[in-house]
Amino acid sequence: MSSMVPFEQNIEQVRRNFLTSSASGLGLAALGAMLSADEAINPLAIRPPHFAPKAKNCIFLLQAGAPSQLDLFDPKPKLNELHGQPLPNEILEKVRFAFIKKESAVLMGSSRKWSKHGQCGMDFSDFLPNIATCADDILMVRSMFSEQFNHHPGQLLLSCGRGTFGLPTVGSWLTYGLGTESQNLPGYVVLTSGRGSSGGSSLWSSGFLPSHYAGVLFRNEGEPILNLTNPNGLPPELQRRGLDAMRSLNESRYSEVHDPEIASRIASYELAFRMQSSAPELIDLRGESAATLSEYGVERPQHPQATGRGNVANAHLSFARNCLLSRRMVERGVRFVNIIYEAWDQHSDLDQDLRYNSWVVDQPIAALLKDLKQRGLLDSTLVVWGSEFGRTPLGENRNGRDANTGRDHHPFAFTLWMAGGGIRGGQVYGETDELGWGVTKDPVHINDLHATMLHLFGMDHLKLTHRNQGRDFRLTDVGGKIMNPWLA
Repeated sequence: MSSMVPFEQNIEQVRRNFLTSSASGLGLAALGAMLSADEAINPLAIRPPHFAPKAKNCIFLLQAGAPSQLDLFDPKPKLNELHGQPLPNEILEKVRFAFIKKESAVLMGSSRKWSKHGQCGMDFSDFLPNIATCADDILMVRSMFSEQFNHHPGQLLLSCGRGTFGLPTVGSWLTYGLGTESQNLPGYVVLTSGRGSSGGSSLWSSGFLPSHYAGVLFRNEGEPILNLTNPNGLPPELQRRGLDAMRSLNESRYSEVHDPEIASRIASYELAFRMQSSAPELIDLRGESAATLSEYGVERPQHPQATGRGNVANAHLSFARNCLLSRRMVERGVRFVNIIYEAWDQHSDLDQDLRYNSWVVDQPIAALLKDLKQRGLLDSTLVVWGSEFGRTPLGENRNGRDANTGRDHHPFAFTLWMAGGGIRGGQVYGETDELGWGVTKDPVHINDLHATMLHLFGMDHLKLTHRNQGRDFRLTDVGGKIMNPWLA
């Protein structure tokens, strides 16, 4: 029995009569579009962009927890010179910190060694020797800023364009706008390593978009997706007959109510059936050469000084494997691959823990960039390395911890880098002041990043919208501008 009240039943009947009325003309046209086989069976079918794209795929390396830009990408000799000194009160009085106690906070220099790399002469610290060899392919943006200073809201802003729940992520928007070339794998895949991000599944949610635009989480061990394998005793032909029966029932219901979640259900069942053969093949690395496996470090021994937040469940192996899998996914047409590594929240033991976390990611990421380039995939694959914010030039001094061995959250200035996919590499964009406290040249908001990413995929961020609760939403909210200096 329907749970609708009589008023709702009447409204539904009037709506249905209008849509199916041959006199209206509009009804038949709308119904024909809604019941198109392509939408019901494959809602992720390829759709044309607004204009010619430069990128076809994206690998987003989300470094959750916020790495210290002052110890990896943005050298500050003056900060070292002023180590141990307080900041003026006029700077601190209006600033909100996560943990720092303002009254006793002092500046903390960096013990890192810096050198220039590539023909462009880009600065990297000694913690990233492998990524540094890719300097001429990298656009380093030192002038990112955010209004979010806690992890989950910051990660939501980076992923969704706003620091609130219930919104689609950038991967969802891309698959919504463009579909995917992959027939046997999801259009949007999520791979994780380390402790697990603060944002959890909200970082790959489809929000108010239909659920088939959400990211699909792949596991690091066993079946890539839970319950993908048939139970013992279920032959493929019987499974196919069962799926056909469910599909027939779902399509019948879809023809009545036009609920996009029914189309999502049909597509999910069909994709799962195809993935039963494609997913095991994807994660089987035996076809990769020994040289490739070695370059990514998928079997490398643990670091001799492995400690701290990053040393969880062999994250050094799963991260390396995830980087290699992302290349294999791009080759198979997956539109958006999100690799999340959570380990960077160094409120203490900065030198020790940052060394290890950098070691975990440095070799695999450099191997990924070089592998994509060697295979002719980098030009069409946008690689983004970023986090929710940066770290303070002040040392962490919260109660109960050794003073000044780590850094607090810092949204006012941080670094993000990109490569491939139409990006002009070999350049540093934006500047911060001599302490790394704030942006002094060419500030970039996350909405600007997203507008530029969509542009690289041939999408106008002002036109890629979805109506929800009476208004049109977009990834860039009410802001966003295309960063033309970044473009090749």
